[in-house]
Order: sequence, then C-alpha cells, then structure tokens
Amino acid sequence: MKDLADYAYPLTDLFAQPTSSDQWDRYRLSQEQIDFFHENGYFAGVQLLDEKQIAVLSQALDEVMDPKHPLHGLFHEFHSNESADPNTVLFHSLGHWRIAAAFHDAIWNPAFRMVASQLLGDRGVRFWHDQLFCKPAHHGGVVAWHQDYSYWTRTVEMQHLTCWCGLDDATEENGCLQYVPGSHRWGLLEKPSLAGAMDGLMGMLSEEQKAQFAPVAIPLKAGYAAFHHPLLVHGSYANYSPRSRKAFVLNVFADGTISDSDEPLLNGVPVIPKGEKMGGKFFPLIFDPKNN
Repeated sequence: MKDLADYAYPLTDLFAQPTSSDQWDRYRLSQEQIDFFHENGYFAGVQLLDEKQIAVLSQALDEVMDPKHPLHGLFHEFHSNESADPNTVLFHSLGHWRIAAAFHDAIWNPAFRMVASQLLGDRGVRFWHDQLFCKPAHHGGVVAWHQDYSYWTRTVEMQHLTCWCGLDDATEENGCLQYVPGSHRWGLLEKPSLAGAMDGLMGMLSEEQKAQFAPVAIPLKAGYAAFHHPLLVHGSYANYSPRSRKAFVLNVFADGTISDSDEPLLNGVPVIPKGEKMGGKFFPLIFDPKNN
C-alpha cells in the first residue's frame, strides 16, 4: 500500500495549479490584510475550497476516520476521542495526508500556499504536519485555550503558521474557532492539555494578560479558512448543537527551520538530528517564491 508522503507533487486534479504569475496573483492577500494579520495574530475568511472540493475531502475524512482503514498505521497520531470524558468527543489525528489523495493534494492547494508564503514574509514554505479536528453533533468536546508553538518547541526558530479550514459551517453554536487578538505578543506560555479543561491556560497568565483576554469568535462557512500566528492563544468550545463541526488543519514553517531534538519530530518519522535543517519527504518544500 502506498505512503503518499513519497509524492512531493499533486496526485489528482482536485486543485488546479497556476501556470503564470497572473494566475498566482489571484490568490494574494492585500497589504491591508497582511497588516491585519501582524497586528491581531490572525486573518480569517480566505476561501480555499469550492463545493466539489469540500465534498471530496469530506468523503475522504469519513474514510480515514475508520480505525480499520488499511493504511491506518501511517497516522502519526489517532485519537477517536482525545477528551477524557466519553460524553464529550473530540476526534483528533495527524498524518492523514499520507493516506488519502484528497488530503495529500490539499497541501498543494495554490490558494493555501500563496497566503502561507505571504504571511511568513514571502519566504519558502515547508509542510510541518496536518490535523483533523471533528466535533460530533450534541456531544462535541472542547479544544482548550493554547498556543500551537507550545507543542512545537522541538523545531527552531519560531517561524511557523497554522491554517484551519472547515468542511462544515462553523458557528458559535457548534464550536467555531475563538481567537484572542494580540495574544501573539505575550511570549511563549506553558502548554495545557489540548482536550482538557477549557480554561487550563488561565492559571499560566499574568494579571495583565488576563485583563487583555478578550476572545473573538471566528464563524466560517465550509471551505473558508483562518490563518494564525504560532503564539496566538486560541481554542473552541463544546458542540451541543444538532450539527457536526469537521475541519482540517495545515501547519507549515518557513524554509530553513531547524530541528531542535534528537528524538523523532513526529511518530513514525526518521530523526532529523538537532541542529540540522528540516527537510526530506515528510517536510516537503511546498512553495518557493522564486519559482512562483
């Protein structure tokens, strides 16, 4: 059976690839949008998927969520419920790009790659890892307040970026993203349990940070994405609504990022010795501004 990490290029025609600078330009953010990102730590409302792409990815998600999938062993992590409470479910996994062609090719979506490069300072972009976050209707669990980079300090320097994209409409009722604008300037905080108590991070904040803690809900239609800084505090509340909230996440870093660990950076991935540049088939270069 194929490990799709062996292919550093799109495998399907799900995402048309630009062939000219004009075609790439249609995906660019404006300077005003980039400035908003740097000021607030996020930018939301970028359309990444059309209806056909949503349907194909949704079908692929349903397939890879099955623990009996023949390529299940390629996941870096797989949690049918990362919550300790069986009454509140948070499906969370890493590595589905290795298993499903649609998710493999989502990494090569030009709308994603162009914005990622811009928000990283017009630099080359390498793939870090993907995630699925799924909250079922009526009993979906929380994602606790956290900073992504608090889980990623095994890579340096901090030049990472996260893209969250819904396959369902995300609303306040079904547990959409919540951001704390400006919190990316608070420095690195301790990491809480991702599916633990929603407010586990609060005990790690200063009084000044607590006073500035003013979350903003980020409702998004299916197919639309939000990008955020690796230190931006964010989370999402439980889903007690009658509608599911399914989403995938693409995490990237600027080309030139270095391993800061002599342990595997992801389960099932060969060690990149501390001090060496991140690269190889598991961390492919997905955008080179010199060539696009």
